[in-house]
Amino acid sequence: QVQVVESGGGLVQAGGSLRLSCAASGGTFRMYTMAWFRQTPGKDREFVAVSGRNGGNADYADSVKGRFTVSRDSAKSTMYLQMNNLKPEDTGAYYCAIDPSLIWGLRSIPRHYDYWGQGTQVTVSS
Repeated sequence: QVQVVESGGGLVQAGGSLRLSCAASGGTFRMYTMAWFRQTPGKDREFVAVSGRNGGNADYADSVKGRFTVSRDSAKSTMYLQMNNLKPEDTGAYYCAIDPSLIWGLRSIPRHYDYWGQGTQVTVSS
């Protein structure tokens, strides 16, 4: 059974940094696509960043380019999101999503991912 667990969220002032982790188990994840999404209550879930198969093909939402970096530890089935220069607009619940055979052009659409974690909260104060 596939299990996905996020960690690393917390409260930080604007301009600060956080590092999120997504640990997956129960499958062969080296060739799986892994992505980060975030959501604020009352709003749709939005794409943040993605790490393609074997840790390649990284992509980011325009709002986080230059500030966030996604990386992948394939041996440990773990994905990281280094978040620097955080802004209040980055506040939300961050979710890890996984898909075994994602079509790359659909990478930013939540409904195409098969597995999800429970989320970790990130709150950025002004």
